[in-house]
Parts: sequence; structure tokens; C-alpha cells
Amino acid sequence: MYIVILGAPGAGKGTQADILSAQTGLPRIASGDLFRQAVEEKTELGLLAKSYMDRGELGPDGLVVKMILERIKLADCASGCLFDGFPRTLGQAEALDRFLAEQGKGIDKAIYIKVAEEELLKRLSGRWICRKCQTPYHMVSSPPKTPGICDRCGSELYQRLDDKEETVRERLKVFFSQTVPILDYYRKQSKLIEVNGNRTIQEVANETRSLLKAESE
Repeated sequence: MYIVILGAPGAGKGTQADILSAQTGLPRIASGDLFRQAVEEKTELGLLAKSYMDRGELGPDGLVVKMILERIKLADCASGCLFDGFPRTLGQAEALDRFLAEQGKGIDKAIYIKVAEEELLKRLSGRWICRKCQTPYHMVSSPPKTPGICDRCGSELYQRLDDKEETVRERLKVFFSQTVPILDYYRKQSKLIEVNGNRTIQEVANETRSLLKAESE
């Protein structure tokens, strides 16, 4: 089974993909993880990807598609996988469909975790990280005992470029302008499932699992 998990930055799609992966045994394929790995390894694709990530922009379709298709050619994806953060544009969705169709396969379901824009902004722009031990904090939900100081090691906290409010707003703008049309694409194929993401992680996971089960019956 091939499942696409859609949602804006901060919607919790990565967390839900991990839960669904554990429940189904399907590998989670995250475009963000593939990009970060390529950046860490300083490959040619990685250096190109970094220039887009630093600006809070999506990489060109050709770059993203190449990374994803190379990954799903591996043996662990032969029976299916969960796509987290891909496709992000209509062109990517169409490229994925063409690739799978060549193998007599296709996307079974697309799950959209829907969260209000202001909630997304609050979730994302409140993130801070310890510069030394990388412990994450959130100024609203899990703040440090002393502002700007890590509880664990006493080092300075900093905010990644990706988490600064101006970058977050740009990321959300890009998402809603380029990614939302994909919803209509999968809706027309009767493959779209919408889940209310303005709830607890477990409540979202329970509804996702329940809706997938109902759709398969």
C-alpha cells in the first residue's frame, strides 16, 4: 500500500507517519530526511538542496523527485511505503503517479492533516534548540526553566533559521500556494482523507487509523 501524508509545516505529519509506520510496517519516506542526509554528506544534490532550505523554499521538482524515486526503488518499498512531505507540488504528484504506474502500482490513499494557519505559526515559531546538546524546547508548550538557557547542560539556546517567524511565514505561504492544489488532485481520484489536526497526537492517530480502515472495507 502506498500512502501519501499531506500537511503544512508544523501539522504533525512526521509524527503521524511514524505512528502509522509502526502500525502497518510500511517504511516512512520523508523528503526532509533525504534532503538533510544529502546536506550532511555534502553531495552535489545536498549542497543545492541546502540553498533552498536556508531560504525556507521548496527545492525544484526535478531535484526532489530524483531523490524520492531513487529511495523507493530499494527493496523495502516493494510492497508500499508512507510518503511524508512528498509530493509538495502538483508536478511531483504527477511524476510519482507516472513512476508507480510503470510498475503497475499507484497511490492508494492521501491523508491530509488539516491545521489552522495561526496554530501552525504558533507551533513552529516557538521552537528553540540547545546549541550544545540539541535538546529541543518550545516557548509555549515546553519552555526552559531559565529563558535562553538549556535545562540539561546550561548552554545557550538558539532558534534555527527554519524556525524564525519570518521564515515560518514564508514556508506556510509556499505550502498553501503550491501544495494545496494537490488536495484537489487526490480528491478527484477519490483518494483523499481529511483529518482534523487541531487535537492531541493520539486523537489524530486514532482518527487516521479509523478512516483508513473504513476506506479499505
